Amino acid sequence: MTSPTTAPTSGPATATVTVRDLTKRYGRTAVLDGLTLEFGRGVTGLLGPNGAGKTTLLRCLATTLAPDGGEVRALGLDPSHPARRTELRRRLGYLPQNPGFYPHFTVFELVEYVAILKELTDRAERHREVRRVLRETGLADLAWTKARRLSGGMRQRLALAQALLGDPDLLILDEPTVGLDPEQRMRFRALVSLLGESRTVLLSTHQTEDVAALCERVVVMRDGAAVFRGTPGDLAATAAGRVWLSDRPPAGESLFWRTADGRYRTLGDRPGEAVPADPGVEDGYLLLLAGHPGARPGDGADA
Repeated sequence: MTSPTTAPTSGPATATVTVRDLTKRYGRTAVLDGLTLEFGRGVTGLLGPNGAGKTTLLRCLATTLAPDGGEVRALGLDPSHPARRTELRRRLGYLPQNPGFYPHFTVFELVEYVAILKELTDRAERHREVRRVLRETGLADLAWTKARRLSGGMRQRLALAQALLGDPDLLILDEPTVGLDPEQRMRFRALVSLLGESRTVLLSTHQTEDVAALCERVVVMRDGAAVFRGTPGDLAATAAGRVWLSDRPPAGESLFWRTADGRYRTLGDRPGEAVPADPGVEDGYLLLLAGHPGARPGDGADA
């Protein structure tokens, strides 16, 4: 298992979620391979390619999937015990990667149904809570629209509304910005950044710009292991001295692309007469996954 690159100040002051030696296998494939991480209050982003284990980790934390080995502790509770698992479910909100809907329910009816499942038994209080989360997700005007008539972005906001019910202490979001347009993504960032001030928010994403704009900490996963833990700035810094701009495309198999101004941005060794460029989160992430020497493994605190 690869040792993770880590910044020495990246660990949470007080861990609210801990996984120790977590393993999960599907057949002969180890999706999680002895994973050990800690998460604290604030917003932490999980980055990684498809198959890295992000969704499996979040499903284990959301108690919808039991690990094969290791330990999980969330909000001081051990979900391997049924009573404590039930208590944890009362205190968490979960947006899965592929949320399902009852197409003939209205938006209000669907969120109220989930509120009933979350044991909001007082009708007046439940309706106030449903209206609150619909306002926060920009769906109040669509309360009586059938779910089947919603666009992809609206359905994603509906799934987020369900996750926010009950003001959860732990919010787990798997690819929450899929299908959102730029304005909706901005509103999502504003909402989640406020939520992260008073609780633990974990979100999985392929959008490095969301991590750079929103997350206080970031974990990069690959092959079921954490290969980086730190801040977005720390991740960008791993690419320092490895990002270049040139007027011509580099020779060989370099990682590069043509930018909007017609120049070529190259990651890795300096191509020809290229000039250095400021590294970003995406640069560090791509170099890390490429296994480039510019992203060096190290030791330090958990994220």
